[in-house]
Amino acid sequence: MKYMKLGAKPDVFQTEGNIRFVATELATDIVITVGDVKFYLHKFPLLSKSSRLQTLVASTDEEGNDEVDISDIPGGPSAFEICAKFCYGMTVTLNAYNVLAARCAAEFLEMFETIDKGNLIYKIDVFLSSSIFRTWKDSIIVLQTTKSLLPWSENLKVINHCVDSIAAKASIDPSEVNWSYTYNRKKLPSESDPDSHWNGVRKQLTVPRDWWVEDICDLEMGLYKKVILAIKAKGRTAGEVVGEALRAYAYRRLFGTLDSAASNGLDCTRHRAALETIISLLPPERASVSCGFLLKLVRAACLLGSDEALRGDLVKRIGSQLDRASVSDLLIPASSDENALYNVDLVSSILEEFMVQCNGDEEALEDGESYPASSVCGGESELALVRLVDGYLAEIAKDPNLPLQKFIAITEMAPLAARPTHDGLYRAIDMYLKVRTYILAHLRTTYMIGSCSCSCVCLLELNQNFELK
Repeated sequence: MKYMKLGAKPDVFQTEGNIRFVATELATDIVITVGDVKFYLHKFPLLSKSSRLQTLVASTDEEGNDEVDISDIPGGPSAFEICAKFCYGMTVTLNAYNVLAARCAAEFLEMFETIDKGNLIYKIDVFLSSSIFRTWKDSIIVLQTTKSLLPWSENLKVINHCVDSIAAKASIDPSEVNWSYTYNRKKLPSESDPDSHWNGVRKQLTVPRDWWVEDICDLEMGLYKKVILAIKAKGRTAGEVVGEALRAYAYRRLFGTLDSAASNGLDCTRHRAALETIISLLPPERASVSCGFLLKLVRAACLLGSDEALRGDLVKRIGSQLDRASVSDLLIPASSDENALYNVDLVSSILEEFMVQCNGDEEALEDGESYPASSVCGGESELALVRLVDGYLAEIAKDPNLPLQKFIAITEMAPLAARPTHDGLYRAIDMYLKVRTYILAHLRTTYMIGSCSCSCVCLLELNQNFELK
């Protein structure tokens, strides 16, 4: 972390309760009130560097009062103390955690060059431009401090400077990264290097393209959005990397606490806003995010009661790559007011979307990108989908409250011609029947079927003769 030391005199500020004072033989002649803290100080060092204090002290002198209240100073007592120590020439250390508060406080106090050469505003601006904005983690730390200092940090353009600095560093060629960063995840699949040795000598580890993802997860949602938009605007970062950044942020800020918040009836406004922000930032490229991640987003949308349009957009994206999903991804819980375990209707709509795109009907997202049939469907894709559907059927068949009509509807959505065998479907049907033991014996007696020889036709006939609740 970069830091800057100002002043050379020893720090003689002392504290007694809510009182701060300078321990000198010279009696103090002014009281500065900041919130519940009172500073007993001397006029001369303060007024020599602060235009605002000059004005305030002049007005109090006319009233015969030696107390000035500046409780609205940004950064509060700690920021004012930095400014006061600078006026006294005492040693003070600025770093990424306190520099912005000091800068905003100096602006409030009008510590300009016109009052005194080498004043605090000038020194801090030099430190920001020459050190802070050039340092990866310091820029992130300063950006985090801007929220508590609004609107001062916005007016001083510090937010823009931090965002530009972070986005510029995240967009450079990874080979040029020579600073420390946090990285606890696996590299992207395209960066996996099976040949980590060459001629018996271990290769130097390369910086992954998504090296920056974890560090910006510390940002609150509004600032995070600004950074991602700035990175996307530079146009030098692959959609896959942006997608990984959004996935990491979702796991940090959304998925981890969503279930407990929803189940305990807590206010989910923050979660809903995070979800909508993440979805709005998704890159348009089909492979930029995994199908599993999209299914987690749609699950969150259902849990939070997001609007139909948002869920519809997610369904379209999921439909374009459903063959890449896993069975566990599809096991989305039903809403609390339903008896069923899983949201089968949602999965049905996703399957329908896949088949629409597979049959050549192009569906466009709001940003104009379309997914042509050739990019969605193929022999391997259809085979993967059939296996996915059969696996999904085997899982939802365990739900005793699953209506037979919904079970049959799912079985009929997978393309029949793509099935090399029907073993997976038979096992799913058998599981469905075993869960309903009270009809299994009658079924086998009436239809004389075994556990691996029934079919959808058999289930349709069963539906006509029995009412399953």
